[in-house]
Amino acid sequence: MPQARRKRSETAPGAATLHLTRFLPYRLSVLSNTVSHTVAKLYEKRFGITIPEWRIIAVLGGRETLSAGEIAQRTAMDKVQVSRAISRMLDSALILREAGDTDRRKALLTLTPKALDIYTQIVPLALAYEDQLTHALTEEEAALLDRLLTRMQAQADQLASAPEQRLPKT
Repeated sequence: MPQARRKRSETAPGAATLHLTRFLPYRLSVLSNTVSHTVAKLYEKRFGITIPEWRIIAVLGGRETLSAGEIAQRTAMDKVQVSRAISRMLDSALILREAGDTDRRKALLTLTPKALDIYTQIVPLALAYEDQLTHALTEEEAALLDRLLTRMQAQADQLASAPEQRLPKT
């Protein structure tokens, strides 16, 4: 399947110019930050939780029990950020920490009833925001976007597995 490539303007022979506002990684980052901060306003004032805390609540909201490392992996947050959020959530009685059955060194985290209540209140707000955001797209465009994001995530995961092998040498 042929891949479409965007033409790069050049300032000097062989030197490409980066137009940041058209650079896909930058655009995705800005969109992600805009969406995250907008949704965060829905729950920061009402529930007193931060973006990392909400992400942990969201990932544990399916009544899962996960380790801090598994949470970091599923949320794409760094381990320090997850650790700090977990500390705050333990202090706020939003999560419980228990030793693992097979590995006593591996702490497993679950939501408290207080956090589950927050989860059930935020989910409808988050889904309503998603509906408003995707209202700019037709159903076909939304389905296409979903497929494209899935493919791009798979490609990004592949590139992330060995970036030094995939990026051109400078």
